[in-house]
Amino acid sequence: MMRALRCAPMIVALVLQAPGDRSVPLDQLESRVTADPDDLRAANEYRMTVIAEKAYDRALDFFKKLTDDHPESANAHLNYGFAYVDKIPAAGAIGQVILANSALTEFTRSLERRPSWVGYYTRGVSYLYWPKIFNRWPLGVADLETALKMQRADRRHAYHVRTFVALGDAYWLMDDPAKARAAWRTGLKEFPDSAPLKQRLAAKPPDLKKLMNDTYDPARRVDTNLTELWTS
Repeated sequence: MMRALRCAPMIVALVLQAPGDRSVPLDQLESRVTADPDDLRAANEYRMTVIAEKAYDRALDFFKKLTDDHPESANAHLNYGFAYVDKIPAAGAIGQVILANSALTEFTRSLERRPSWVGYYTRGVSYLYWPKIFNRWPLGVADLETALKMQRADRRHAYHVRTFVALGDAYWLMDDPAKARAAWRTGLKEFPDSAPLKQRLAAKPPDLKKLMNDTYDPARRVDTNLTELWTS
């Protein structure tokens, strides 16, 4: 049912790589995150290990307590949202919808506490996985436009290309191919080696439709690894 409805928001991967180092026990990783709830690296390593061990409920319980104890920690809420997303592929259809809604709630709480590029990008892409009837694609465009403004005020990073890809995708989903191609072309000027942008601009309509269906298929596990944020 979820495959047909495309109801569960996921996160476009910032980087695809093997989940965390399973040689470090979860309790040790939890201690690191507890010591600094805003430490994205520590929380990312913890979540990747959770995925490897399929300890999803443990992670959700951990991040609930963390955000209860540190309600103003933007990154604690962000990672709590990611923890919900990480569990989505392991849940049933109804559970996936509940997890997806909970993830969006935590992403919003993170942004309310501290606006960030990763926060707006993440929530913006999440909206693109919802069916058209929910009218959330315009919210995705708004978040991605905000992420684009933020990255233009910052020094360029390789991962910034993802904003152009997702923004064009959002316009394409909203049946505005002209704006979609404009976003992709603008991105290609700034990131001329981008394979995803080249692929979209070269694709014929039927192939592009298939690409979008594959990209925003909630049946696929989407890697929420944030390593690229500090390696590029």
